[in-house]
This record gives sequence, C-alpha cells and structure tokens, in this order.
Amino acid sequence: MRPSISSALLITLFLLCFIHGSTSQENLIRESCRTFAKDDPNINFNFCTTSLQAAPASHCAALRGLGTISFRLIRYNVTDTRCMIRQLLKGKKLDPYVRQCLNDCFELYSDAIDTMKQAMKAYNTKRFADANIEISSIMDAATTCEDGFNERKGVVSPLTKRNNNTFELSAIALNVMRILQTRSD
Repeated sequence: MRPSISSALLITLFLLCFIHGSTSQENLIRESCRTFAKDDPNINFNFCTTSLQAAPASHCAALRGLGTISFRLIRYNVTDTRCMIRQLLKGKKLDPYVRQCLNDCFELYSDAIDTMKQAMKAYNTKRFADANIEISSIMDAATTCEDGFNERKGVVSPLTKRNNNTFELSAIALNVMRILQTRSD
C-alpha cells in the first residue's frame, strides 16, 4: 500500500519545522554567546557555545531555558569537582600544603552545592537578584580555591581547569539573567 501524498507532505513539513526550529535555537546559542563574550571578558565564545550546545535540551530552549541549562551545568561541574577533590585527598603522598588547599576547596565546593540549590530556586521563581548573589558566591568559591594554591610559590593547582570552568559557567548564567532582567523591567 502506497502512502498518500498528504502523509508524505505532512512528514516533510514536520521535518522542515524541526530543522528550522533546531537551527534557530543554535542561532540563539551562538548569538547569546557572541553577546556575552563581547560584553564580559570572563566569557570565551567557544566555551560558551560548546557548553550550551552539549546539553540535550539546548536545541529547543528559549533564553530562559538556556539559563536553566547554564545553572545545571554549574551544578554538575561543582558536584563533579567536589568528587574529584575527594579522590585527590585519598592520595597518600600529598604535600601537606596541597592537602590543606584541597581540604579548603572541598569545603568551598560543598558549600557551593548548597548555594547552587538556592540559586536554582531563586531563578525558577524569577528572583534574579537573589540568584545573582548566589551565583556570584560560587564564582568567589572557585576563585578562592584557586588562589589558595597560588599563595605558595611553586605549587600547581590540580583544579585550575575546573575552577576556571566553574567561574565561566557562572558568568554565562549571570549574563543570561542580566538579559532576562532587562526584558522584564
């Protein structure tokens, strides 16, 4: 039995709409990241687009959804970083100074997990000023963690990449909220 022409037309229209929707969302990500990178020296365009496009829901998200995605990326990063720190602390031959820095970072990232939960609640209820404060404190935690290692000459932080990612993901979230706030004022 041959499918009817109307069925084929319907399928074609559906695919075109799906492809167009996906393309426009990718454009939203690219344009948002371009704006963020232009306005904020803490955001790299490639990091922003790669991070947001990697999330499954990003291809159908509006700006508010990209904010939710950026919050989730921060949460995943913070949680995974704390797990990594726990593993590093199991090392028997750690320099005492490095061990102390890792312990400090473990506490900072443990607090950041709780802070992230509060930030997400604030974001979901459109209390962007409160969410901004919470996200800013997560940025401070990543910076404080990294600075601890840098206080002693010759000490190399094993968390530099993760701290930088936490900081930059947080900057992305702050920029999304900045735009959402200007639209609702």
